Amino acid sequence: MTSKKVRVRFAPSPTGFLHIGSLRTALYNWLFARKHAGTFILRVEDTDRSRYVEGSIENMYEALIKLDIKPDEGVSIEGGKLVDNGSFGPYLQSERREKHLAYAYELIEKGAAYYCFCTTERLDELADLNRGLGKPTMYDGHCRDCSKAEAESRAVAGEKHVIRLKVPREGKIAMQDLIRGKVEIPWAQIDDQVIIKSDGFPTYHLAATCDDHDMEISHVIRGEEWLSSLPKHIFIYETMGWDVPEFAHLPLLLNADRSKLSKRQGDVAVEDYLKKGYVPEALVNFVALLGWNPTADREIFSKEELAGVFQIEKVNKAGAVFNTEKLDWLNGEYLQKMPAEAFKETAELFVADLPADADMKSRAVLIFQDRIKTFSELPAFVEEVTGALPEYLAVILPWKKSSVEEARERLIGARALVDSFDQEQFQSVGTLEAAVLTYIRDKGWGNGDMLWPLRVALSGKERSPSPFELLFVLQKEESLRRIDEALAKLA
Repeated sequence: MTSKKVRVRFAPSPTGFLHIGSLRTALYNWLFARKHAGTFILRVEDTDRSRYVEGSIENMYEALIKLDIKPDEGVSIEGGKLVDNGSFGPYLQSERREKHLAYAYELIEKGAAYYCFCTTERLDELADLNRGLGKPTMYDGHCRDCSKAEAESRAVAGEKHVIRLKVPREGKIAMQDLIRGKVEIPWAQIDDQVIIKSDGFPTYHLAATCDDHDMEISHVIRGEEWLSSLPKHIFIYETMGWDVPEFAHLPLLLNADRSKLSKRQGDVAVEDYLKKGYVPEALVNFVALLGWNPTADREIFSKEELAGVFQIEKVNKAGAVFNTEKLDWLNGEYLQKMPAEAFKETAELFVADLPADADMKSRAVLIFQDRIKTFSELPAFVEEVTGALPEYLAVILPWKKSSVEEARERLIGARALVDSFDQEQFQSVGTLEAAVLTYIRDKGWGNGDMLWPLRVALSGKERSPSPFELLFVLQKEESLRRIDEALAKLA
């Protein structure tokens, strides 16, 4: 399968942000290229000008860069401008229009394509008729047998037209797919596809096939929605006498109810997940395992590890369910393993708008590193421990069956202890914890008898992070102020 030089491409249409499904396609192409020491190419299929969204090429490219799936060749951004990086350009499909037209005319010369002059009205009527009869809305070949001389004369005279493929009417085509194995489709089910539209631009079917040939693409890894079109593409390859690449059609991504993953049922853009605080490494790890897993006893892999074991033939044929709960779990695992400084650097971006002191927020994010699943959860947590002390009643300060007097005694001891700490002791939760627990043991007190009123005094709540973490976040001056306020309530 891979004896030839491996060249694969990710070829999105610039119609918006990078879709999660498109990310998986790009990732599998990248993994395949890395596994076989090949080349990963970014080509942009922008011939459908009606669906073009300004800035989407840049958005998709930047998303790939953020996820560290950088193309080896193709469309790139340098100095804020789109440029070609490689010797097989142009990589913007719209800039290859003359090449596509030349190939279309060659297909006509070979008897494999023809001019079609049917009006939009006639095609709409035909589609309505077929729907009424319960038939596929296929073209009926009305212009298929028009003589080449007559058709060319009408085209030269300026009559509006398209160019269609002239696929066989009988028999069937057998194709090999790396994921699905042998696939057979009767030619009678294949439409005479438009390959050049009336505006002179090619459709995907011609442009992608010709560009894959020109760019020496060895393997085409794309979504399963293109499987039914594969006969048309192979027909072009074989008519032109070109080598046919190997194909792999990836299964759909599905919602939990097994419907197709769509914007109507939640976020589907990569950018949405990054903004929510999913880290790129976790998102890539998660998407890589949608429909493929190299081992049943492991879930966390680096991109390099995935590339080393990637096998396109092992991708499941069935659709893969996008399980957000699993993504949350996986992201949480990555967050826990992040170096503290790297975690803090990203976390601070998510809490920047909170009104608390910047240094206090920097400390606060660290105590939640093991608790959150995404960075977007941080603002609510951090605000709880850095915001103003809420109003609370003295009745919640004593621990279980402890008396008010006992709670007051424990808080007086806690205040003296905290006041004795130097600045270095406030630099670590562990250091504070060790000091407080040693003090309690030396006093012969129960842990809860002191830790409960201390935690309530620092947080104003019955449920909060530990008192050691609160001391670390609040530091000496604010901690003492809050303990004094609690003592006043118990007076």
